Amino acid sequence: MSREKYRVVDLFCGAGGFSRGFHDSGVFVTVLGIDNQPSVAKTFKYNFPESIVIAEDIKSIDSSIIKRVAGKPDVIIGSPPCEPFTGSNPRRMRDPLDRLYVDPIGRLTLEFIRIVGDIEPEVWVMENVPAIMEDGLKDALEKEFARAGYREIYFNVLKAEDYCTPSKRTRVFISNIKLDPPRCDKKITVLEAFRGLPPPGDYPPNHEPPSMSQRKEKRIRRSRWGEALIYYEGYGGRRLPNLIRLDPRKIAPTVLGSSRFIHPFEDRFLTVREQARLMGYPDTHVFLGGRDEQYNMVGESVPPPLAKAIALKVHEHLLLME
Repeated sequence: MSREKYRVVDLFCGAGGFSRGFHDSGVFVTVLGIDNQPSVAKTFKYNFPESIVIAEDIKSIDSSIIKRVAGKPDVIIGSPPCEPFTGSNPRRMRDPLDRLYVDPIGRLTLEFIRIVGDIEPEVWVMENVPAIMEDGLKDALEKEFARAGYREIYFNVLKAEDYCTPSKRTRVFISNIKLDPPRCDKKITVLEAFRGLPPPGDYPPNHEPPSMSQRKEKRIRRSRWGEALIYYEGYGGRRLPNLIRLDPRKIAPTVLGSSRFIHPFEDRFLTVREQARLMGYPDTHVFLGGRDEQYNMVGESVPPPLAKAIALKVHEHLLLME
């Protein structure tokens, strides 16, 4: 581990998309990742062997443990679960403030704030869906971060497709510094994202062909570019598409943990590796666990190209502080 690199702690680290971007910037090293799902923690450790990984519920982790294990990190990043806030969840609580203060999963956001307040890193960045700013939630978050010692915070809404990611994804990155990375010169299409990828098989990792029923295969054969095979109900009765046949000429729709896409030219679902390519993961980033767990890890992560753009912006700030 190079002492010349800035030290990062990744809370709710998932499979490591956020840390991957910081790692690929060349100036950061993630010294500690925390996630309560065993297969996810194993995936993170596999991809970042130099990191310490704690597979525990973050509520049970005292900040002193983080200080003892990771020292004084320069940066804390993290992605608390978005399910309590997203409009794609039909069961999210009606009162927006209840999503933060009553929903036990939503309250995990407060755990991120607790740890940031205790450790006082130079920079912190918390990722979530823009709906976490709705109807009084933004004010509530400002108050909670002020209690933790950060009275000036920024709600940076960024689109992954503006930062060399081949799929759409709008997220808010709440931080104590302004994040406005330079955008990519062009958009990357599905066709470009899949370029050079061999047919499904043993290589690269996570590229095994998923199984499907004959009935579903018949429906897939009849599907056209951009067409969804099913719709599901989100919050407030919103109809949301799934099982979409990708249009190779366009950017892919948002990749979610529950999303499955149909290959633009072949009558099959995408492999985990193909979904990972739509999020900008390198083929060397391996996902462990069951097949559904792997799809979820991909869809629930921060796209590495966007994370790298953020990391370089954070690096600029750290250089100015030296």
